Amino acid sequence: MRTYVFPGQGAQQKGMGSSLFDEFEDLTRSADSILGYSIKNLCLEDPDKLLDQTQYTQPAMYVVNALSYYRKLRETGLVPDFVAGHSLGEYNALLAAEVFDFETGLRLVRKRGELMGQASGGGMAAVLNASEAEIRTILTKNGLDSLDLANFNTPSQIVISGRAEDVEAAKPLFQTGNHLFVPLKTSGAFHSRYMESARVEFSGFLAGIPFSEPRIPVISNVTARAYEGHLVKEILTKQMVNAVRWSDTVEHLLEYSGMEFEEIGHGAVLTKLLKKISRELARGAKAPVHAARKPTENAGEMVRKWNDRYTIGTLFRSTTGNYGNLETATTATVLFGHRAAVYMHGYRGYFDLQELEPVPAAK
Repeated sequence: MRTYVFPGQGAQQKGMGSSLFDEFEDLTRSADSILGYSIKNLCLEDPDKLLDQTQYTQPAMYVVNALSYYRKLRETGLVPDFVAGHSLGEYNALLAAEVFDFETGLRLVRKRGELMGQASGGGMAAVLNASEAEIRTILTKNGLDSLDLANFNTPSQIVISGRAEDVEAAKPLFQTGNHLFVPLKTSGAFHSRYMESARVEFSGFLAGIPFSEPRIPVISNVTARAYEGHLVKEILTKQMVNAVRWSDTVEHLLEYSGMEFEEIGHGAVLTKLLKKISRELARGAKAPVHAARKPTENAGEMVRKWNDRYTIGTLFRSTTGNYGNLETATTATVLFGHRAAVYMHGYRGYFDLQELEPVPAAK
């Protein structure tokens, strides 16, 4: 069995979709007409530095994901058994399931991006090496019930969301022991109670738009189970204020014998998360991660030497793949009791220390 997964906001990169726009000229023109600007120019050139702004990021990701899917169909003729998408990517999953057509989906995404782009005063941060129960307990004990858990990316990588000042107040609470705290670059408290006004407006926008029954099972971010056709609009609006249960989604799909995943769209963010989820589930990482066996001397010594030599913000490149320059976002640490690793900005995840080499200084 096979599941196609579609990435969401955060996977965007200048130059994405370079080989797609000319191949699908009609759809590209249609997108330009709906958006009022050149999607090809935004993705390939980004002359006005708009690609990382939510109201532009979301349409760009949707179009590149969609064209990537259409190319996949053209090349293979194969329809997957299941589809799923991370946050914004769920709209591409629904498109693949023929719940709506390309143009309708783009109008939905444009409106969603506009509403989310209007959010201000919020913040988000990834908490690493902590279970859901640990995070909730720490927040409650410190009077930070105002923060919501927004993304369950893996059993040990969970994003919190809320008012910017509350996210900042949580920072020192998750910089002790094995926990790590990585602020995300966003001005909105996405997937939290603070998006309620956006949810209400988006619900009204959806009311007059016809949807079809999914022709392929679509796994919902909100429920981590397949959509029921009559609930598509309700679930899409709930998605704005509810957590993205990505880890649960993958775990559910893995219950099907022989399940394979393929990421459709730009980058490999979800492919990396899938590997992490599989590893953590296999090691029982739903229990507190730091409760695993004590770090081995080799990993601990490797981390100590690394942190003595390199500071946060140092540039590295991978020795195992072409990821471009990667910037360290944290100090190195020991994961799962044995893995010496460091969190990278350009990768949005951990890299093993032995898979990295420093970028030579420019002369």
